[in-house]
Order: sequence, then C-alpha cells, then structure tokens
Amino acid sequence: MAVFSYRTSTRSGDILEGVIEAADEKSAIERLKDSGVIPLKITAKKETFKSKSGISSAKADIQTFTGQLSVLINAGLPLDKSLNIISNITEYSGMKGIVRSLQQSVREGSSFSDALMKHPRTFPRLYINMVRAGEASGVLNVVLEKLNEFLESSKELRDHIISAMIYPAILVITGGISLIVLIAFVLPKFSTIFAELGGALPLPTRILISASNAVKAIWWVLLPAVIIGWILAKYYISTPKGRYRWDAVKFRLFGDLIAKLETARFCRTLGMLIKSGVPLIQALNNAKEVIGNQVFASALSAVSKGTKEGRGIVAPLTEAKVFPTLALSMIKVGEDSGQLDDMLLKVASAYEKTLRETVKRFMSLLEPFMILTMGLVVGFIVISMLVGIFSITDLPM
Repeated sequence: MAVFSYRTSTRSGDILEGVIEAADEKSAIERLKDSGVIPLKITAKKETFKSKSGISSAKADIQTFTGQLSVLINAGLPLDKSLNIISNITEYSGMKGIVRSLQQSVREGSSFSDALMKHPRTFPRLYINMVRAGEASGVLNVVLEKLNEFLESSKELRDHIISAMIYPAILVITGGISLIVLIAFVLPKFSTIFAELGGALPLPTRILISASNAVKAIWWVLLPAVIIGWILAKYYISTPKGRYRWDAVKFRLFGDLIAKLETARFCRTLGMLIKSGVPLIQALNNAKEVIGNQVFASALSAVSKGTKEGRGIVAPLTEAKVFPTLALSMIKVGEDSGQLDDMLLKVASAYEKTLRETVKRFMSLLEPFMILTMGLVVGFIVISMLVGIFSITDLPM
C-alpha cells in the first residue's frame, strides 16, 4: 500500500487536505470520491516536495488549472465557485491573481471566454475559442475534459523530445569545454616549448599551433562577434521573413520528423475542436495556429478555402503536399464514414507514437556520430601534440 497526500473540496467549497493509503493513485481517487468529496490533487507522499522559489511553468499552470476546473465543473459546482476554490488552492501568486481576475469577471456578468480574453499572454487563442464553443453549445464540462487531455498529450510529447535531447546537449557542452581548455591553456605551453627549441615541426603540429595562436590573438574580437551574431540571428528569426527561411532550412534537413510532429499536432487539435462542437471552417483556422513550422503552416493556408468550396477536407490537404500519405488515407476514411473527429484523433495518436520511435532512432544515430566527431577532433589535437613531442629528438639541441 502506498501513501498519497490529497487536496479535496466539498460541494460547499471547503478545502480539505490529508493523507490516504491506497494501492495506487486511481484507487485513492475512488476512495475519496466514495467519501463524498471532490479530489483536486493526488500525489504520492514521496513526491510532495515542491520548489520554494515560487517559479512555475506557464504551460504547467494552465494544465493544472484546466484539470482542476474540469473536475469541479463535472462535479456540478458553479463556475464562479469552482474558480474561487482554485484561487484558494493555487500556490503561485501569478496564477492566483489570474484566477481571481477570472472569478471577478464572471461574477460581473462576463462569459468565461470573455474573461479568458483579458489574459492573452496566459491563455492562447485556441484555448479561448474552445471554451467559447463549449459555452455556446452548453458542453463546457466536455470541452474542459478535452482541453485537459490535449494539454496532457502535448506535455507528454514535448517532455519525450526534451529528454531525448539531454544526452546530446551534454556531449556538446562537455566537448566544447574540452576544446576550449586544450586550445586556450594546454597548446600555448607546448607552442612556447617548440618555439624555444626551433627547427621544423610536423605539419599537423604546425597547423594546430597556428590555429591556437590565431584564436589566442583574436579571441577578444571573436567572442563579441559570436555574441552579436547570435543576437542578430535571433532577431532576424523573430521576423516573419526570417522565421519562414529558418523553418524552410529545418524542413529541408528534418522534413520527415517535422511532418510527423506537425501532423500529430494538427490532427489532434482539429479532432478535438470538431468533437467539441466547433464548426469545421473555424476548427481548421484554429488548428492551423498550433503549427510551429511556417512552411508547413503556409502549405495549409488554402485548406479552409477548399473546404468552403465544398471539396471536403482530404482534397485540399492532399494538394498541400506536406501531409504523409497514410495520414491522408486515414482522414479520408473518417470523412467518408462521417467519423472525421474520431479518425483525426486516431491519426494523431498513431503519429505521436511514430514520432517517439523516429526521435529514438534519430538519437541512436546522432549520439555515436557526435561522439565520433568529438573523438576525431580531440584525437587530432592529441596526436598532433604527440607527433611534435616525438620530433623533439630530431631538432637541433
């Protein structure tokens, strides 16, 4: 039996905290529900440590907020009371202030979607549009459930990609530090010894010493140039033209990986919107906003127009020439059978799984390539130094 700490709410809005023993998290939630309270947060006792810095991820805050609000709304609590409960249990001051602002707007007569629109930096347009569609069709509880599932799925995929990049990043950092130490501190000492002894050195040693002296002579210019170049590059990429060109380069280099990632994003978002009652044209426009690569997004610009003309969704997507063939075939089956929303979600799940496997295979090739490259560079430096040392016996003394 594991021990879980919990935070629950009664139907009157009182917050209760404590610990409970259960076989797993699901069993703990069921026991709490059976006792007549609404579970808000369940964590294993060993995982209850939290950072005291007060800093939290904005995306994690939105996901937590959505999950808690979905639970409370599905339990039958009014929106304003649900927001009041969440504001009382939110630990981070920034999010607490936003939730209290939402509660105040709702109590003043604003719709929930209008209240969300007052915080565009926190809640993306897609989030607001889905909430508005849920309010209009009277299924806000269902929409919140779908939003929570969408945020959890996006977080899982993002975390998988980030975790896969950790080891290559460590290799790059450690390899870079090793090269800096060798070039800045080790090689100058050897070059001084070789200069004092005189004579002809082997070609690799001369190349290495020349490179070391050049770096030592111009580092004060090179370092600011690299920093300024990095700042200018970031500024250029932040412009629409620069962003498009940078995305075009990435699409040429990693086209298959990007196509799978954007297909999964687009299909999950579109399927979730349609299932939540959003009209197809509006859903297409909203789903395009989640596309990160501008080349992929621009290729989809004519899809909504083709759908308006009565051509369905598959034909315009095919003409975009960025979607994988398998995805198009599955979407066509869903369109023909009248189950487009379900099929889109199946496509998203399939490509998210495929993407994880692709990232895993890519990293399995990238890691040895990076190790080999760093080994060759460091090996060249070491061998060049050794060749120079061995040649000392041939130099005039």
